[in-house]
Amino acid sequence: MAQHTPRRHRVAVLIRPGFIPFELGIPHRIFGIARDAELRPLYEVVTCTPGGPGLVRSDSDVLVQVEHGPEVLETADTVVVPASHTSGPDGTDPAGGDPRLEPELAAALARIRPGARLMSICTGAFVLAAAGLLDGRPATTHWSESDRFRRLYPRVELDPDVLYTDDGDVLTSAGVASGVDLCLHVVRRDHGTAVAQDVARRTVVPPHRDGGQAQYIRRPVVAGRVAGPGADAAQARGAGTAATRAWALDRLNEPLTLAAMARHAAMSVRTFTRRFRDETGESPAQWLTRQRVEHARTLLESTMLPVEQVARRCGFGTAQSLRAHVQAALGVTPSAYRRTFRRAA
Repeated sequence: MAQHTPRRHRVAVLIRPGFIPFELGIPHRIFGIARDAELRPLYEVVTCTPGGPGLVRSDSDVLVQVEHGPEVLETADTVVVPASHTSGPDGTDPAGGDPRLEPELAAALARIRPGARLMSICTGAFVLAAAGLLDGRPATTHWSESDRFRRLYPRVELDPDVLYTDDGDVLTSAGVASGVDLCLHVVRRDHGTAVAQDVARRTVVPPHRDGGQAQYIRRPVVAGRVAGPGADAAQARGAGTAATRAWALDRLNEPLTLAAMARHAAMSVRTFTRRFRDETGESPAQWLTRQRVEHARTLLESTMLPVEQVARRCGFGTAQSLRAHVQAALGVTPSAYRRTFRRAA
């Protein structure tokens, strides 16, 4: 008797003339190499265009032969819309400044089946917004396009300072490389931290950058040395918080205080808190809680340690505290999370 092969989650990448080759490659790479414990592919990734099969020119001298048209969207479980730098044939393109969708693209989007998950990379968010799919929902896009986006689509809850947003069935990412972070986040959400970390290792990218982390936006730099106690040590560290974050990650099981972290960075608490938020988009307490939850996820997936021990190793202290934080972050209890994502030894 033939063995039943589970149906793979189908991801359709919808590209238009002027697409960015790197963005096209992101979902193919991240979803395409995700495997289960038996090394079976977890996703099927296909590329399609609104106008049907044929050659599609990128924003450079690269042309791609696309074999699928918009009919693929009717069977997709997830649809990814990357950015495009070229206006449509009638001059209407939401990413080019016109809030309307060209008819061909609008017709393609109308074929997406109910319940499908929608994702955008960079200014691909303009397409989802023009279709009315982001109204009243959180979203992000490249920081340099945020003012124009807000003018065109005031009904969208735009957050230009984050790497990506996750509103359940609609997810958006900021500029280009943050599409990698978003796709890894989706793999983690679908199949757990271990699978996402395996994909990250094979892709040689950081395994996790939280969506709340700030985009790399150029900010004014004030000249001069750091004043006050410990100034020389802070200067040696570049007056940043990266070294202290690395130090804290090695001590998650300890009762780390804001004062202790500021002391390690050789800064005042006020200066440390301000610079920490500038660099991460979070307060030290928010960042520390998130790191502890991530560590708990790894332990719940990879070990059978009792919940009490997981709590101590993550720095939450008690099982009750661990349950409260995991429930708040993931929407499930630690035990339920373990049942879902625990990999067989």
